[in-house]
This record gives sequence, structure tokens and C-alpha cells, in this order.
Amino acid sequence: MSNVAESVTPATNSAGLSADDLQALNQRYGRLDFAARLKLLYQEFSPDKVLVTSSFAATSAYFLHLIANIEPRQKFAFIDTGYHFPETLAYRDYLIDLFKLDVFSVRAEDWRHQFTVDDKTYQRDPDFCCAINKVEPLDAIKPNYHIWVSSLMRWDTEHRAQLEVFEERGGIVKFNPMIDVTREQRDAYIREHDLPFHPLVAKGYQSIGCVHCTVPGEGRSGRWVGKPKTECGLHR
Repeated sequence: MSNVAESVTPATNSAGLSADDLQALNQRYGRLDFAARLKLLYQEFSPDKVLVTSSFAATSAYFLHLIANIEPRQKFAFIDTGYHFPETLAYRDYLIDLFKLDVFSVRAEDWRHQFTVDDKTYQRDPDFCCAINKVEPLDAIKPNYHIWVSSLMRWDTEHRAQLEVFEERGGIVKFNPMIDVTREQRDAYIREHDLPFHPLVAKGYQSIGCVHCTVPGEGRSGRWVGKPKTECGLHR
């Protein structure tokens, strides 16, 4: 599993790591950059116990390119909400071929997704729609893993600005290696490696989710317009 020393503090997550263990991880990993954090992660945790999720959104190529080069055995989970833009699905397939990614889909049961279609839950109660099509399907597979790797960055939202490199969320240890990466650092890496943007970026979309809940806009301003919602619920 991990070479992190055991602690007497009780653990409440699938990795068996205590609050003291997480604090120690944050101290060690906090001094490293994004790439070094990922390299160290795969020295301490087996890739088959690492859950990596990607929305294949605006600049996902950055995150995926680096992980795929550091640990080619890593599999990637794509949460298929049933409401993705056709461009997102095409971008996903393009990156799978370009980076030779091993991607599997995570989705709600057909009848549960169909309920949100018939009910138009995305209009009436977008939090409930996200719960059915994103949160619950991912929650169902989390017990199979010890570490969940995200691509969150602090400058995205106020909520994300408070996050650490490691945190415990819902019984799994969350690893946010990009949390302190700046927009400038991200964009420089994309230029250096000539990575492709999501096709909707050229049309003014900077944050890309589901068709019914996304419009063009700066940052995440195009998500859930007119509603107080700023997160899908996966990272709460």
C-alpha cells in the first residue's frame, strides 16, 4: 500500500491513514512541485489503488499528459453524465488516442439517469442531478481505491482556495497535486508541449461541464448561471 509510517491516531479512510499521517504527507509533498508530487505518489502507492478522474474539459490535456508520462499503467475514470457536449466526447477520444490512455467510464444506472432526463432535474434541482449522475456513481467505486487524484487548483473557486495537497473526503484520501499550480504555469506547460485545448475553448468556454448547465464565460462564470451553485458536489 504505502510506506507512510503507521500512527496511533485512528484512521477513517480506505488507505488506513490517520490525521497525523495526512499532516505528515502535506509537509513532505507541500515542498514539491506538481511533477515531483506525482512521482513520489507512485513510489508510495500502487497505481491500481490510485483513482484518477478527468472531465476531459478545457485544459485536461495538461493533467493527463503529465500523469500518463510519469505512470503509464495508470487508468483514468471518466464520469459519463449522459449530458456531455459532443465536443467533450470527441476531445476525450482524441486524447485517449494521442496519449495512449486507459480510460473507463463511470455512470449512473440507466433508470436513474433517465429519471433526470424525464424530470429535467438539471433545471429544477441541479444539485440533485449532479448527485445522481456524478457523485453517487463515483462514490460507488471509491472503496476500491486508497488515493483519489484530482486536478483542482486554488484559483478556480473560493472553496478550492482552502484545500491542501492531501485531505480526507468521504472515506478516501484526496490528493490535489495541482492545487498551487498557477494559471501561468499551467499555460506555459501547455505551450511547451503543444497540448490541444478542448474545442469549445475557442468559442469562449473556459470551464466545461454538462450541456444544460454550461455557457461561455470567464473562469467558472459560465457554470450554473443564475444559480448559487459553483461546484458539482464531487469535491465537497
